[in-house]
Order: sequence, then structure tokens, then C-alpha cells
Amino acid sequence: MLSRTAENLYWIGRYVERAETMARLLEVGERISLVPNAASGYRNEWESILQASGVADGFWRKYDTPVQRNLESYLFFDRSNASSVASCLERARENARVVRTALTVQVWDALNTGFQELRALEREARSDLPLSRLTDWTRQRTALVRGTIETSQLRNDGYFFLKLGEHLERADNTARLLDVKYHVLLPSVDYVGTGFDNAQWATLLRALSVHRSFNWAYGGEVNVSKIADFLILNPACPRSLRWCLQSAVDDLDRIAHGYDGTTAAQNRAGTTLTDLKKTHVDNIFAEGMHEFLTRFIDSVANVNSSIQADYLSGNTG
Repeated sequence: MLSRTAENLYWIGRYVERAETMARLLEVGERISLVPNAASGYRNEWESILQASGVADGFWRKYDTPVQRNLESYLFFDRSNASSVASCLERARENARVVRTALTVQVWDALNTGFQELRALEREARSDLPLSRLTDWTRQRTALVRGTIETSQLRNDGYFFLKLGEHLERADNTARLLDVKYHVLLPSVDYVGTGFDNAQWATLLRALSVHRSFNWAYGGEVNVSKIADFLILNPACPRSLRWCLQSAVDDLDRIAHGYDGTTAAQNRAGTTLTDLKKTHVDNIFAEGMHEFLTRFIDSVANVNSSIQADYLSGNTG
């Protein structure tokens, strides 16, 4: 496969997953902003969402205040923000247009129809667009794209590049969503283990669509230790860091069958996965949740850099 084709497919996977995550971030912000803090009233959680999104610098160049209306505009509609839902879906569609012969008609139709629906949403009055409608639409549209990929794409290196992008992006995004809750939303360590703390964790589980799965796996009380284990270390949770990284390693191994030798990307991803498998939730808290998540996000970025160098730089045929 040409490296340019592989790059387009890889970034389709990443952009579709990133669009969904931006929508989920907005949903987390809206849900948690409605939870009262008895000690200091209703807090502004939107700045926390902005920090976790990784696009705060661009936001502050355009807006003065991190209120919901501004975050909606910047994280959903703003084309100057490369990580907004609109930008991600547009770029996914453009990448798909370039490599249409590598995609089934069903995948192209799902991406193209989503883009046309997005343009229709942009023409509507903002007063007619509640945030719940935007986030629900994004989840449904990205789920449809992934569904057509699963049910119609041939299992070849093109499919594995699509999935590799999706799995790496989801690993990064789950870590960021966890960091929103643990590092920036909780007002004080004094709240750890309180009803306010647990209510925020339950809200995060619902926003990630894994609340029921969590109850199946652990049952009983929602607490930080169980949720950290579920979203970081549980190999059965399809949004956990371990599951995403294991899937990315599997994708890289399958891709490598068509090329010669083991790559740096495989080595880096494998090392990060091995570290996760050896980790216990107590070790995470001993290091510090924020510090652990930051280190993991850096590791994912390093794997991405290796993938770019090994497969997407034009040095492979």
C-alpha cells in the first residue's frame, strides 16, 4: 500500500474518533455543571473541559470567557480549531474522498452524508440547537461510520490502518476524559470518596456510554478505585487504556506481516502495553493519577510519531 493511502486511512480513523470525543467532552461539561457543589455552589467546569481538550491556546485567542456557549462554538463548529467536531468530520471526509477506491461505497456514503448533515446543522439558528442534539447526532453519525467499516471493509492493511488510527485516538481520548474528572473537576482532595466525587464519576461513565458495563463488571458502589481499574486496566472494557493499546498493538502486528521486520512503532506500543499489564491501580494512585495519565498521553504521542516514520512518511511502498 502506498504510504499516502495508508496515511489517509489512518487519519480517517483518528478524526472520526476525535469528533466523537469532542462531543463527549461537551456532554461531560454540561452534565457535571448541573451537579451542585455544596461547599462552593455551582462551579464553572467548562474551563476544565477546555484544558482537557488540548486546544486551550486557540480558544483564548478568540474568547474571553470559558462559558458553555463559547465552548460549544469552539469545540463543535469552529473550523479554525483543528480538533472541533466540524473540522474532524470535514477532514475525515476529505481524506476519504482522496482514497475512495480504498473504501467501500457504504463507508464513503456514511462519511459524506454525515458531512452534508453537518452543513445543514450549521445553517440552523443556534437557538434551535440544544447541546444534547449536537452530541447525540455526533455519536450516532460516528457509530454509523464505524459500523460500515466493520461490516463492509476487507480485512487487509487498509482496514488495519483505519482501526489503528481509531484505537490510538481512543486511548489518548480516554486518558484525557479521565484527567478532566480526576485532575481538574474535583475542587479539593477533601472531596475524594464523597457523594459529590462519586456523582461526578457516574456522570463520566454515562458520558462514555459504559455505565451499565461498569455495573456488570464491578457492581455495587461507584468509587474512584473501581473506575480507575475499569477505564485504565480492564482488558474487557472497549474504552480502557489497556484494551485500546492492545488493539493498536494487534493492528500493528497485522500490518507488519506485509512489511519486512519489526518496526519502532511496534516496539514502542508493545513496551507501553507491557507497562500497563504490570500496573496495579494502587501504583497509579501512588504515582498520581494526573501524572500517570500525562505520561500515558506522551507515550501514545511517541507511538504516533513512530507510525508516521515507519509507514506514513513516504519511505514505504
